[in-house]
Amino acid sequence: MASQKFPWGKTFLLGFGFLGISIIWPIFNQYIPLFLQAGNPEFERQLLAEGRALPNIVGFGLAPSLALFIMTWDNLINMFVQPWVGAQSDQTWNRFGRRKPWILLGAPIALLGFVFIPVAQSVLAIAVFILITNIGMALFRSPTIAWLGDLFQPNDRSKANGVINLMGGVGGLLAYFGGGMLFNAFGRQAPFLAGAVAMFVALAVAILFVKEPPQIEIESREESGVLRNIRALFENPDKSGLFVLLGILLWFMAFNALETGLSSFAVFSLGMKAGTASIYAGLVTVSFILFSVPAGLLGTRYGRSPVIRIGLIGLTILTLAGFFVIQDTVTFAVVLVLAGFLWAMVNVNSLPLVYDHGDEKRIGAFTGLYYFSSQLAAVLGPTLGGILVDILGDQYRWLWLFSFAFMALAFLAMLKVKGRPRQAPA
Repeated sequence: MASQKFPWGKTFLLGFGFLGISIIWPIFNQYIPLFLQAGNPEFERQLLAEGRALPNIVGFGLAPSLALFIMTWDNLINMFVQPWVGAQSDQTWNRFGRRKPWILLGAPIALLGFVFIPVAQSVLAIAVFILITNIGMALFRSPTIAWLGDLFQPNDRSKANGVINLMGGVGGLLAYFGGGMLFNAFGRQAPFLAGAVAMFVALAVAILFVKEPPQIEIESREESGVLRNIRALFENPDKSGLFVLLGILLWFMAFNALETGLSSFAVFSLGMKAGTASIYAGLVTVSFILFSVPAGLLGTRYGRSPVIRIGLIGLTILTLAGFFVIQDTVTFAVVLVLAGFLWAMVNVNSLPLVYDHGDEKRIGAFTGLYYFSSQLAAVLGPTLGGILVDILGDQYRWLWLFSFAFMALAFLAMLKVKGRPRQAPA
């Protein structure tokens, strides 16, 4: 029997959902830490001592540990909301569809909070708008990503996730480069307004053109809870599923600590302008876009676990090197470009690997477990990284060694993961 042709068009349409999500977070992660920390006298002292320019940003002068902890609030919310929402979306069937009602609920809430963040005049006000944004995003991210499992067979998921991550990379590219230029030209509000409009358009395309599958028979609500799914992983004689989630926890701790602190490192350690720092951070996304589809094809051809391990080896070496070699914009750019290539090998294949060790009837629930691990990591990584920066003299360079340690631990966890026997070459 001839193999079915891969549905590229459907995959790109589905990718608009991830594109919409991916526009918001780079803007969020690049500028909010700067708003929270700008005016901190220790950063100003260090920059002046090195002969660098002070950033022209009005902020609240918070310490790194507190600022990066605030940046983890969305992840604290996601740890509890996303697994629940993912499981609930498995049971949602109405005239709007299965996953779409959650997008229609969460996106307006997220956009409302997001556009008000840059105009906040106090720490309390910006905290409220951050929380509103976080709650809205948490309500629809898992259902949106669960389309990968709904619409694609297991052997197509790495390839499809490569395309979806490519679309997400385009969203990140718009946010980093477009947001950076808008910030430099028009000020702090411009990236947030433009990002909100772009997210609205992208999600509208996904809602209008993605066709969800017909209703399928699934287990009862009591049988599909998040705790049951976690218990099933522990009860399984093959512990690969648990080690996959542990690996996800560890490599996202490494990546999120560095991602959240990257703009602070660029501005407060290298003396770059905020908008320029965002543009440089976009180099990770450029290389990620270029390699996301090849990374998915490699995962399909050679197995997801081996490709992830290779990516982790490269990231372990690179983060260690980054601590020593990044002294100017050239070395910064080189390390970021290489990081994007290697991160594609890990990130593109990680969610399909969770599905490999999950349950085809509870795709939304296992999507939620994936996000539980990644969001717990996004709480622990920046928080512990911020404490490390505080302890070691407010020097953001230490985040590179922090990431090195957790990338190495993630590689060790992945050594315990068995491959999926039924995987076949494309």
